[in-house]
Amino acid sequence: LFFFFFQAEDGIRDAQESRGLGDVYKRQGINAEYMGKCINQRIKITMPGSKNPNAARITKWYPADDQKTHFKRKNRVPKPTRLRASITPGTVLIILSGRYRGKRVVFLKQLPSGLLLVTGPFKINGVPLKRVNQAYVIPTSTKVDISGAKSDSINDDYFKVTQQLSLIHISE
Repeated sequence: LFFFFFQAEDGIRDAQESRGLGDVYKRQGINAEYMGKCINQRIKITMPGSKNPNAARITKWYPADDQKTHFKRKNRVPKPTRLRASITPGTVLIILSGRYRGKRVVFLKQLPSGLLLVTGPFKINGVPLKRVNQAYVIPTSTKVDISGAKSDSINDDYFKVTQQLSLIHISE
């Protein structure tokens, strides 16, 4: 009966015994969770279980060139989304994604969020009043007269789910 032992990359003798870097830190006398917090900072790490409080090790950490930086917007208010020139009120659009993909809808107006307010109308092809991103529609050359449609009262708040409705769905 032969047992083969080999040196794993992290210094643990048996690959089955190795449980990642936690074992490496344990062997060096460093708490793995604490090491995870300190990995991005150059700070002193006191050795756990050490009687001498001054016994410390300084981690060697250098920032990488390709380190991600947090995006900060220069101006607080983003610019409103520009509407494509081919999309005007009354234009028939084809929806490219979602439940109503392939359906033709009528564009009513652009909402303050930049999304498009469209409708089937529901009675004709089953598409309700809906918000759609203009990236997911194809405008056609067909125009429909929507002078009788009143969409002034509809905004982004109209589509928000109220707290009461969400509680009903949770309880069911």
